Amino acid sequence: MAGRGTKRRGAARPIPGRYPVRFGLAELLADADRPNAWLLTVDEVAQSYVDLDDPTHLEFEYVRRIGDVIDCLAGGPLEALHLGGAGCTVPRYIAATRPGSRQLVFDADEPLIDLVREQLDLRAVPNLRVRISDGREGVATRRDDSADLVVADVFQRAKMPGDVATLEFTTDVARVLRPAGTYLINVADGPGLKFARRVVATIGAVFPHVVMLADSGVLRGRRFGNVVLVASRADLPVDEITRRAASAAFPARVTGGEELDRFRGNAKPIHDDEALDTPRPPWNVFGLPPRT
Repeated sequence: MAGRGTKRRGAARPIPGRYPVRFGLAELLADADRPNAWLLTVDEVAQSYVDLDDPTHLEFEYVRRIGDVIDCLAGGPLEALHLGGAGCTVPRYIAATRPGSRQLVFDADEPLIDLVREQLDLRAVPNLRVRISDGREGVATRRDDSADLVVADVFQRAKMPGDVATLEFTTDVARVLRPAGTYLINVADGPGLKFARRVVATIGAVFPHVVMLADSGVLRGRRFGNVVLVASRADLPVDEITRRAASAAFPARVTGGEELDRFRGNAKPIHDDEALDTPRPPWNVFGLPPRT
């Protein structure tokens, strides 16, 4: 892994405050514990945490897991496609740890991206482009076998759009990925994990190699939380991912093979013709205090 990102110089300091965006009211909050780190929320639900001095610092547990998986992939620059941008934490991480990577982000919230460009120095990230589009439409424009990595972390008004969880969309992601490419998708779900089981069934119908990373409390149905799925048509570095997840500051359980089959159970893949209502967190999975 490359060293920490260099500190930005000459850029104006972000201005904390609230800003209207397409999917609600965004707020930019300074972290009192880190000198140039910022939390971005929309309607009081955390969207991104960005450390402008150290883009390798990943504050959210599930984002750290995404970063750990990326670190376990074959070395060198990546051609990466991101569905959902907000503060672009993962693209910043890839730019810092894999210099020379070329990245494209699709995000449907143009005012939010404009805010991130102006306040969180997005233009300084090398070889990163952002297009205003929803994830599904964006993926449809990409060439076959054109990406090493696709990361889907898409939420609108705190819910994952159902059209990025379907078999048809997952098949299109597989089309865009190179034969050894990797698909990472963040899924939020609550007790029972009914939706997550169906997403596992959907991903498994397209990709022969799938593993799941999640906090044990989420897997036991104790709380609403994030499940990260990793999929590929090639073998995944499961042993390395497992070691990284076990030694992390917030350890995750890695589930694959027959154990993942048992988790999926009788769940069926999700199709485009379903009227799917995706889970919404009780109010804020990242524990921000409610406003009074």
